[in-house]
Amino acid sequence: MTKEYTGAMDTISSYIGAVPIIIAEKAGNKLEGNVLYTRFDLYTLNFTTFVNSIRNKFPFVKRTQAGFTASIEGNKLRKRREEMGFSLNYLSKKVGVTSRMIDRYEKGDSEITLNKAMKIYDIFGHQVFKKMDIFSGNNKIESKYKSDFSKKYIDLGFEASDTKKSPFDIIAKKDNELILTRIGDKEKPDFPSLSKLLDADNLVIFKKKKPKDVPAVTKEEFLEFEKANQLIKFLKEF
Repeated sequence: MTKEYTGAMDTISSYIGAVPIIIAEKAGNKLEGNVLYTRFDLYTLNFTTFVNSIRNKFPFVKRTQAGFTASIEGNKLRKRREEMGFSLNYLSKKVGVTSRMIDRYEKGDSEITLNKAMKIYDIFGHQVFKKMDIFSGNNKIESKYKSDFSKKYIDLGFEASDTKKSPFDIIAKKDNELILTRIGDKEKPDFPSLSKLLDADNLVIFKKKKPKDVPAVTKEEFLEFEKANQLIKFLKEF
């Protein structure tokens, strides 16, 4: 999985209101269950972690450059400690840190090593840890254009981005209208079915061979559109 692939996943996800996730058993090394990894800033996890997340059992352990870590929710830690009648000194000895460090944990959200996290887990369970909801994310659309075609979409009032490593070359959106655009004469079998799945309109900008099964225009015809509603009407009337 290259940065180019993950970049395309991130871009496309923002247009369709989704969160990009990589599910794998290995990413160099074996991925542990109920642990969240990242690859090029995308959530990466194994199938077991994914299934548990669907069941609202989100992971609280993540793999960072510092190793395996977990985040404590300070107010929950303090509440559970007081409910169980433990002093700061007692808990600090159980965890292997100073009382001042436990006090610091309780006054804010702290990221701690897996070793210390497991000692706290053995005492209080998972409730005191911050869960990572893999299905939440930032869906803000940012246009990323390089071609004349995506720039034309933007001139017409769409958000638009060139995409690579996908069955289409441009994704564009204006309000509730989503358009997937393929450029060139090479057929891509997944193109129509993917558009149907995403409730999107298709457009092919062809060079020599005009396809019969989808709306298609030449480069010159596409660049002649002056308003977004003209293009949308053309697609809807096909």
